[in-house]
Amino acid sequence: MSNSSSISQFLLLPFADTRELQLLHFCLFLGIYLAALLGNGLIIITIACDHHLHTPMYFFLLNLAFTDLGCISTTVPKSMSNSLWDTRDISYTGCVAQHFFFVFFISTEDLLLTVMAYDRYIAICHPLHYGTLLGSRACVHMAAAAWASGFLHALLHTANTFSLPLCHGNAVDQFFCEIPQILKLSCSDAYLRETTVIVVTVCLGFGCFVFIMVSYVQIFRAVLRIPSQQGRHKAFSTCLPHLAVVSLFLSTIVFSNLKPPSISSLFLDLVLAFLYSVFPPAVNPLIYSMRNQELKDAMWKLRTRCF
Repeated sequence: MSNSSSISQFLLLPFADTRELQLLHFCLFLGIYLAALLGNGLIIITIACDHHLHTPMYFFLLNLAFTDLGCISTTVPKSMSNSLWDTRDISYTGCVAQHFFFVFFISTEDLLLTVMAYDRYIAICHPLHYGTLLGSRACVHMAAAAWASGFLHALLHTANTFSLPLCHGNAVDQFFCEIPQILKLSCSDAYLRETTVIVVTVCLGFGCFVFIMVSYVQIFRAVLRIPSQQGRHKAFSTCLPHLAVVSLFLSTIVFSNLKPPSISSLFLDLVLAFLYSVFPPAVNPLIYSMRNQELKDAMWKLRTRCF
């Protein structure tokens, strides 16, 4: 039996056992990571440099791009490093830091997606009040509240998780220090304390999801009443990407934490963790730019200006 005071490092789950597959995993994750850096970096630079995009919707998208960069940079580089150097270890301090920053960025992203739904709801359902309700000061306050809430949530989770006594070794069945996998190492009597925090977190996340869905029901009802086809297309082009991102992000993270033990498996846990921690930061820039002509035009202008 071990406890947290005697553990100096954790062993992360390797993606492959053979050297060839480890190098393949490294190359695959390197490609995904570079795509995420390029896509999110391009969105950040485009929005920052084009004054036409200095609106609430793009301000929140800018913040979302930062959370995506933070989220994928917290998990993927360490997994790549372990595959490249054929190792599994991560220091105790490194695991704590990875756990904190991952929860911080994930929580902030969840809150930003909720704020973005509110932004679209006001823009489409109450356009006359848009400038009043979503002025520059209000936008900064909402973004700051999302970041601050994410920080406090991560601090609570990290302090609670790593204060638990660990009785089941130091092998983490995941490629990063994920909350459920760390909890599996804790003593059974202490497990319930953090489980309560997770249930509260999931309930809050579900509350955000319900708010987003209700907002979009109202949005779609308003869009369908728009007489011109061009107006409907423009409204859908700004809403559908956000809805796609929300559905992918929240469905995988909720299912990952609430799936019944009877269907849990190492492979399923790995796939779900990949879907909510690695996949969204890489594809979000593509989803947001694919149907958004205004953003595509701004990117094209930036490219012609630079080259």
